[in-house]
Amino acid sequence: MNVHTSTARDERSRPVHVGEHLREWRQRRHLSQLDLAVDADISARHLSFVETGRAMPSREMVLKLAERLDVPLRERNVLLVAAGYAPAFPQRSLDDPMLKSARQAIDLVLKAHEPNPALAYDRHWNLVTANRMVAPLLDGIPQRLLGQPFNVLRLAFHPEALAPRTVNLAEWCGHLLERLHRQCEATADPELIKLYNDLKSYPIPARSGPLPPDNNVAIPLKLRLNGEILSFISTTMVFGTPVDVTLSELALETFFPADELTAMRLRQMAAELTRA
Repeated sequence: MNVHTSTARDERSRPVHVGEHLREWRQRRHLSQLDLAVDADISARHLSFVETGRAMPSREMVLKLAERLDVPLRERNVLLVAAGYAPAFPQRSLDDPMLKSARQAIDLVLKAHEPNPALAYDRHWNLVTANRMVAPLLDGIPQRLLGQPFNVLRLAFHPEALAPRTVNLAEWCGHLLERLHRQCEATADPELIKLYNDLKSYPIPARSGPLPPDNNVAIPLKLRLNGEILSFISTTMVFGTPVDVTLSELALETFFPADELTAMRLRQMAAELTRA
């Protein structure tokens, strides 16, 4: 997807009924009407009528098509409203009593991951919470860049934040841009598209040199800290089968030491934080 072109097209023409919404999501998923009709167990003719507004789908049909198209929960509510139905998925803040068990689970994962750093962020990559091992890695970054909520990706790209400390800056930021681009394609979220275009304007060098060797299983984050290079690999976790919009958009990023030096330094940092 060309992010710039998609944004311009979206601004020129907004869907006006549920059929147009569904057609946009089908095209975004690179499916023909026949492909989607077969997958949803309906006739291609009926799907065509729905997309052109000649037939109004039932609430169950909207949800079924949205499921087959892997539409995010937030946008499934948009589809339902466009079809004249009430939203099906609530959107609560994380401090809502209904999400207490989810918040406890997040806190448990972050705490259990120590002495390794871990954090949680929302759909726009704004920090929600982090364990105590993240702060030492951000030491020395101007406080104005760490105001709550701060954007995790902007911090990685900013020339006064993590960018000067990142040894493999081109490789790491290229990896992050690819992840963000995939999110833009999957969600068509205007704010994510804006973030993507903003990050591309930062002075990040182009990737050069040979590809990583075959025994590299993941792109590491290599940070220079106190004259040493700490190396991390990361994994991303999301909640399975969420039915709340906020919960469905939350991600937990956990970092693991990629070498013994990093593991040792993290243990030392944790001990210092305990003594403080």
